[in-house]
Amino acid sequence: MEPRVVSSLLVGALLRRADSQGGFGAVLAKGDPTAGAVLVILLERGTGPRCFERLLQPDGRYGWEESRQQPTDAEDLRDFLARRRKFDPDLWVVELDIASAERFAAEMKSLG
Repeated sequence: MEPRVVSSLLVGALLRRADSQGGFGAVLAKGDPTAGAVLVILLERGTGPRCFERLLQPDGRYGWEESRQQPTDAEDLRDFLARRRKFDPDLWVVELDIASAERFAAEMKSLG
């Protein structure tokens, strides 16, 4: 198994990458700085939220996967996040708003 980038460092890298591409981001919930799971809400110009999670893959590496359950509106998103944080209080929740969300999602995979 490869070493894992600590969560706080990964979150910082995601925020800097969004900023460098003309977007912005915010940490909605802080988790464990070392080993907390990371969930990213990716928006494109404030609309179309898509949730991605950093998960352990079968080969022992970490990778980004789109969440199976996707929120459809703001209320659904709040409920989804509340359930996830209740299940995992160490979860980081990061919201990123970027002009080209699809491309950004593909680039996130390089951050493992």
